[in-house]
Amino acid sequence: MYKKIFYSLILIIIIVLLIQINNIILNKVYVETFFDMENSREIILNGPKDKKVVALTFDDGPHPRYTPQILDLLDKYDAKATFFVIGKHVKLYPEVVKREVISGHEVGNHTFSHINIRANSSKRIWKEFQETQDIVYKVTGKKPTLFRPPFGYYNNMIKNMASQAGCDVILWSTHQDSKDWSSPGVDKIVNTVLNKTRNGDIILLHDYVEGKCHTIEALETILPELKKRGFKFLTISELLNLTAE
Repeated sequence: MYKKIFYSLILIIIIVLLIQINNIILNKVYVETFFDMENSREIILNGPKDKKVVALTFDDGPHPRYTPQILDLLDKYDAKATFFVIGKHVKLYPEVVKREVISGHEVGNHTFSHINIRANSSKRIWKEFQETQDIVYKVTGKKPTLFRPPFGYYNNMIKNMASQAGCDVILWSTHQDSKDWSSPGVDKIVNTVLNKTRNGDIILLHDYVEGKCHTIEALETILPELKKRGFKFLTISELLNLTAE
């Protein structure tokens, strides 16, 4: 009787430990893959490091007020960018997305509702991905060929899903996360970007922010300064074409 209880407790402890170890390994894989992965056609973090170019990317939009202001600034400084859109926001503000495309910018897929990749089934993730492909196509006449998974999380399933849809998975240069979504202040965003900019960087910004948006004011400093330094602003596809040369 006591032996059975003892062995049952041991078994439970082993199972709990295995679950914890598995979670640690999974988290380690995500972190190591993100920070140590070299560019491939599956996962893109940077453009060519021998050319004075950068790619500005904006996540989570479109926003009815912030995105048009960003588009105005990009036009002012002759800068192209890539917008990784949320499907439900495209549905609400299609005219903003149309303007992005008309202005020569690129539109990528960022899922329909900013789904947590690690907490949902592959079926649900595929549905979110496909819904966004469809709504962007309906609005712009073209399906995205770029996919940025929310939070930058990915695994083999994500890579295979994107590949089947003819999409590249696009992350960002690891030193270029401005964390502008957290409203850290204009100076913090400006310093993060300008102090770390290197050739070929993919810069992560957001055009849809809950609360006060500091991104627009930061761009008023970032854009002219990078242009003064001789950087050219490209879309992600333009950056990939340079890399392939």
